Amino acid sequence: MPAFSRLVRFLAKNGKTYYGDAILPEGVTDLAKTKKARVIKGDIFGQHEVTEQIADVRLLLAPLALEDVKTVRCLGLNYALHAKEAGLPLPKYPVLFFKPITSLSGPTDPIPVHPIAQEELGLDYECELIVIIGKEARDVSEADALDYVLGYAIGNDVSHRDWQVARGGGQWSLGKGFDGWAPYGPGIVTGNVIKDPQTLKISTRLNGQTVQESNTADQIFNVRQTISFLSRGHTLLPGDLIWTGTPSGVGMGRNPKLWMKDGDIVEVELEGVGIVTNKVEFAKEESAKL
Repeated sequence: MPAFSRLVRFLAKNGKTYYGDAILPEGVTDLAKTKKARVIKGDIFGQHEVTEQIADVRLLLAPLALEDVKTVRCLGLNYALHAKEAGLPLPKYPVLFFKPITSLSGPTDPIPVHPIAQEELGLDYECELIVIIGKEARDVSEADALDYVLGYAIGNDVSHRDWQVARGGGQWSLGKGFDGWAPYGPGIVTGNVIKDPQTLKISTRLNGQTVQESNTADQIFNVRQTISFLSRGHTLLPGDLIWTGTPSGVGMGRNPKLWMKDGDIVEVELEGVGIVTNKVEFAKEESAKL
């Protein structure tokens, strides 16, 4: 088990970037409110120690540095009510796709929307419980699956439905893999704190209005089942992220549709972990160079 309970990666007021164990006020569980952390030295996936050095947090960053991330695996259609709103049968096996690590961003970073993703409507939100693998896993049982988890985070699997479906050629990754379209954080809460990942409230707010509100108990394939399945013949590595699907309430499933637009503020929240808050920013087409 890691020596830390609530891992954050942050820019300190001294200008340095650290991994740290968040210090929260009594009764506060939202890691977005972290103001101080005990600096961690060593390998967060191996030998490390939580030091007595306390640093002031200037800015929370994506919980893992890009060089510490291996893959970003994602599940589609993993909440029963979400499958129902999509008009699709419950999957027999987990529906897997990948996002590039360049889609990852921090808990307060803007969500950049490239001009190619502005050609048609369809920009959507998806709150998701993220599982971070802490040690190498292959062919693990469901009973032992949680032993391989470093911890849990909340993320927004930003999606463009036109590029995902109509223009995706049957593959989802194109419509979900744009730069900065996987903000997550605000940190990683370990199994020392979250004993059961299947009892957590999960939600999304768009400009202050709740648009998704569910519980991880509605997952079709729970975290144990997901890790066990994905490790069959496929080695999971420390630093692999598993996004475990979104609940009902997405913009695509509404009538009329509800799409994110330039300037929108979207918040995704997971009980026991905290809130990731991002602003949608439409990029302007760069002027042609003479």
